[in-house]
Amino acid sequence: MKFLSFRYEDRELYGVKVKREENAWNLIKILEKFDNDEIVPKTLREAVEIYGVSFIEKVRKVLKHVEELETAKDYKIPLDKIIWRSPITRTPKNILCVGHNYATHVNELGDELAKTPKDVLIFTKSTTALAGNNEVVPSRKDITDSLDFGGELAVVIAKNGKNILRPLVLDYIFGYTIMNDITATDLQYKHGQFFLGKSLEKSAVVGPYLVTKDEVSSPESMNIVTKVNGEIKQNAMTSEMLFRVDDVLAEISKIIELEAGDIIATGTPAGVGQAQKPPRFLKEGDEVKITVEGIGTLTTIIGE
Repeated sequence: MKFLSFRYEDRELYGVKVKREENAWNLIKILEKFDNDEIVPKTLREAVEIYGVSFIEKVRKVLKHVEELETAKDYKIPLDKIIWRSPITRTPKNILCVGHNYATHVNELGDELAKTPKDVLIFTKSTTALAGNNEVVPSRKDITDSLDFGGELAVVIAKNGKNILRPLVLDYIFGYTIMNDITATDLQYKHGQFFLGKSLEKSAVVGPYLVTKDEVSSPESMNIVTKVNGEIKQNAMTSEMLFRVDDVLAEISKIIELEAGDIIATGTPAGVGQAQKPPRFLKEGDEVKITVEGIGTLTTIIGE
């Protein structure tokens, strides 16, 4: 299933994409009407926190019932009428990100900026930086002239866990989504750390969908393509990652507890604007489209 969060008629909602239609099921309305539980989660994160992966089967059963109703259309919302949100609109902690996870990306940056890591390299982006599909992201020309993009596969956690063994990592995953890791690279190097340059307003663009793990055969066999104004900039397979998803989650969980609703971005491949000769950073009016097979296409527009 493809879950999504959105705003519609001044209400914050979440739902599931209707198969073979450009519509979304209004899950809050459906659960209020047809589910037997007294608790109806008001956000997708709340649903994941309460039910974990069992929420997937709960939704599947109730949608099967609704699909057979003559009034099924009353529970659908056209995608062209919604304002997209990040599927998880606020994470429990900062967004966890893997740095330098593709050798090609490390090589394009050069030794003066990056070296191939021997261990998983983790940095974070503020949870307040979350944005959704089709959002206009401020260029922040007042503080940076080096705004860059980065297409990434991201993981959403289904339940809390510490010291997770690699063979058990899949049990802790709810699904997969896409992140555009927008970065003010000049600020990143000015401050000597990643956090400030990675946490500008709307710099963690996530979506459009959160695809449940049962629909992804392997997170290490997915194609990532990033286009800027229609020109391909990144084209890679997740099999090229230096550290696999199970490596990353197991390593993080040795230090901090993973929580339901956490987002972990797995790194960006080669092709970022900073590494082009000459560098080609994002500017007002640019459109970035990141496509990950099996998930969809995440669109970002750079504003003033």
